[in-house]
Amino acid sequence: MNLLLYYFFILNAIGFLLTTYDKHLAKARKHRIPERTLLGFVFLGGTIGSGLAMLIFRHKTSKTSYLWRFWGIVIIQCLIAFLWFYSSK
Repeated sequence: MNLLLYYFFILNAIGFLLTTYDKHLAKARKHRIPERTLLGFVFLGGTIGSGLAMLIFRHKTSKTSYLWRFWGIVIIQCLIAFLWFYSSK
Protein backbone atom coordinates (compact mmCIF):
# COMPACT_ATOMS: atom_id res chain seq x y z
CA MET A 1 0.00 0.00 0.00
CA ASN A 2 2.89 2.37 0.73
CA LEU A 3 4.25 1.84 -2.78
CA LEU A 4 0.90 2.87 -4.25
CA LEU A 5 0.86 5.98 -2.09
CA TYR A 6 4.35 6.96 -3.28
CA TYR A 7 3.30 6.29 -6.88
CA PHE A 8 0.35 8.69 -6.64
CA PHE A 9 2.37 11.30 -4.74
CA ILE A 10 5.12 11.30 -7.39
CA LEU A 11 2.65 11.36 -10.30
CA ASN A 12 0.70 14.23 -8.78
CA ALA A 13 3.89 16.18 -8.11
CA ILE A 14 5.01 15.65 -11.72
CA GLY A 15 1.54 16.59 -13.01
CA PHE A 16 1.59 19.78 -10.94
CA LEU A 17 5.09 20.70 -12.09
CA LEU A 18 4.38 19.94 -15.76
CA THR A 19 1.21 22.04 -15.78
CA THR A 20 3.00 24.87 -13.98
CA TYR A 21 5.91 24.72 -16.42
CA ASP A 22 3.55 24.66 -19.40
CA LYS A 23 1.92 27.83 -18.07
CA HIS A 24 5.38 29.41 -17.83
CA LEU A 25 6.13 28.37 -21.42
CA ALA A 26 2.80 29.80 -22.57
CA LYS A 27 3.56 33.17 -20.98
CA ALA A 28 7.03 33.17 -22.55
CA ARG A 29 5.52 32.19 -25.94
CA LYS A 30 7.85 29.22 -26.25
CA HIS A 31 7.36 25.65 -27.45
CA ARG A 32 4.74 24.05 -25.17
CA ILE A 33 4.26 20.66 -23.57
CA PRO A 34 1.79 18.65 -25.69
CA GLU A 35 -1.69 18.25 -24.23
CA ARG A 36 -1.33 14.53 -24.79
CA THR A 37 1.55 14.50 -22.28
CA LEU A 38 -0.35 16.57 -19.72
CA LEU A 39 -3.44 14.38 -20.04
CA GLY A 40 -1.26 11.26 -19.93
CA PHE A 41 -0.14 12.16 -16.42
CA VAL A 42 -3.76 12.85 -15.47
CA PHE A 43 -4.76 9.45 -16.85
CA LEU A 44 -1.99 7.65 -14.95
CA GLY A 45 -3.10 9.16 -11.64
CA GLY A 46 -1.83 12.73 -11.50
CA THR A 47 -5.32 14.17 -11.48
CA ILE A 48 -5.11 16.07 -8.21
CA GLY A 49 -1.74 17.67 -8.93
CA SER A 50 -2.69 18.69 -12.45
CA GLY A 51 -6.08 19.95 -11.33
CA LEU A 52 -4.57 22.04 -8.54
CA ALA A 53 -2.06 23.61 -10.92
CA MET A 54 -4.89 24.36 -13.35
CA LEU A 55 -6.83 26.15 -10.62
CA ILE A 56 -3.91 27.95 -8.97
CA PHE A 57 -2.32 29.21 -12.19
CA ARG A 58 -5.54 29.41 -14.23
CA HIS A 59 -4.00 27.29 -16.94
CA LYS A 60 -6.09 25.43 -19.52
CA THR A 61 -9.25 26.55 -17.73
CA SER A 62 -10.76 28.24 -20.77
CA LYS A 63 -9.86 25.55 -23.31
CA THR A 64 -13.07 23.56 -23.59
CA SER A 65 -11.65 20.59 -25.48
CA TYR A 66 -8.96 20.08 -22.83
CA LEU A 67 -11.47 20.41 -20.00
CA TRP A 68 -13.80 17.82 -21.58
CA ARG A 69 -10.97 15.31 -21.79
CA PHE A 70 -9.70 16.16 -18.30
CA TRP A 71 -13.12 15.72 -16.68
CA GLY A 72 -13.79 12.60 -18.75
CA ILE A 73 -10.66 11.05 -17.26
CA VAL A 74 -11.72 12.16 -13.77
CA ILE A 75 -15.13 10.51 -14.18
CA ILE A 76 -13.58 7.28 -15.46
CA GLN A 77 -11.15 7.25 -12.52
CA CYS A 78 -14.00 7.80 -10.06
CA LEU A 79 -15.99 4.94 -11.61
CA ILE A 80 -12.98 2.62 -11.44
CA ALA A 81 -12.34 3.55 -7.79
CA PHE A 82 -16.02 3.03 -6.96
CA LEU A 83 -16.14 -0.37 -8.66
CA TRP A 84 -12.84 -1.45 -7.11
CA PHE A 85 -13.96 -0.40 -3.62
CA TYR A 86 -17.32 -2.15 -3.83
CA SER A 87 -16.04 -5.27 -5.56
CA SER A 88 -13.63 -5.93 -2.68
CA LYS A 89 -16.43 -6.12 -0.11
